Amino acid sequence: MAERFPDAPSSGAADTAVQGGFHDPVFGSQAVFAAVMNAFANPGTIAVLDSRMGAPAALAPAAAAVVAALADGDTPVYLDERLREAPGLAGWIAFHTGARLTRDAEACAFAILGGGPCPSVPDGFAIGTAEHPDRSATLLVTVSALDGGAPLPLSGPGIDGERRIAPRGLPDGFAAAWARNNALFPRGVDVLLVCGGAATALPRTTRIRSI
Repeated sequence: MAERFPDAPSSGAADTAVQGGFHDPVFGSQAVFAAVMNAFANPGTIAVLDSRMGAPAALAPAAAAVVAALADGDTPVYLDERLREAPGLAGWIAFHTGARLTRDAEACAFAILGGGPCPSVPDGFAIGTAEHPDRSATLLVTVSALDGGAPLPLSGPGIDGERRIAPRGLPDGFAAAWARNNALFPRGVDVLLVCGGAATALPRTTRIRSI
């Protein structure tokens, strides 16, 4: 169920809602869209997404850039519990994208996770159907760093042989849940790991080898 935003937000929340966004809405959105598409075409590479974006303090700039570039009135956004309570964030998403928030994980097109309790990643979100696998969620999973953690060897389309990533702060059980996601193909969710202004893409076709 989509949440309705307050009809009369406080002045502080209203100020937060209109601040930031793309410095150049047209070219900024196009640049982020192109960077995200390139990241999904080359899983495990790092894309810098925030150079044209002013983001709310509660939201990783990369996540803000993706939502601002890709979300609209037809793409409900799910926030984890902590982000849902962040002052002005719902209003910021509404003002800059036209998207509504939803508390129903299965109903969202985009989910921003990492700040509090949430469904196990990537379980609990829309995975599409055999006829329409595109009707699935893209998860923006906030991590503490995109490197410096335990290595995760990746393989699959867009990867020549094997590519390793080493994010820190992944949700518990991520690798096992990701294997279940692989098994659903062509259904399944896609993931962007975000930290600060950067992101790494994990499309549903990418496999993680345990080591």
